[in-house]
Amino acid sequence: MPFNVHATALVAGTTGLILLGPSGIGKSSMALRLIAAARRAGHFATLVSDDQVILESSNDRIIASAPATIRGLIELRGSGIGQLDMIENAVLRLALELVIPDASTRIPQENQRWSPFAGVDCPLYQLDRAAPEPFLLLQALIPGFPVWR
Repeated sequence: MPFNVHATALVAGTTGLILLGPSGIGKSSMALRLIAAARRAGHFATLVSDDQVILESSNDRIIASAPATIRGLIELRGSGIGQLDMIENAVLRLALELVIPDASTRIPQENQRWSPFAGVDCPLYQLDRAAPEPFLLLQALIPGFPVWR
């Protein structure tokens, strides 16, 4: 059964990503930075949904889409609500938890998984919310990113 989660979803290359974290951590800003960097690198990149993401499970895959009321909209903190090209839905391949790193978590636990549905999951990575080059960071962490194999 589909449900709504507080998150932001996008596609970079052929990879669907969901950005997780508390309100105000910078999910919308990170989505814009990742989309811009992917496009500069010559990859397809676009928004799926900002702030609220509808998740459903289909054929052991996690599918993300936007609620109709916010489709194509993105919150630009301090500036207002903007419009952005988007796609209707995407298969999520990666979950990125935005964090404020501290000395005790220099290297997070490896092989973490995000499982919004019983038996359906995807890799989970922690990402510094202030990472200056998040797209390059993901390319260094994930072989082949942003092309999903």
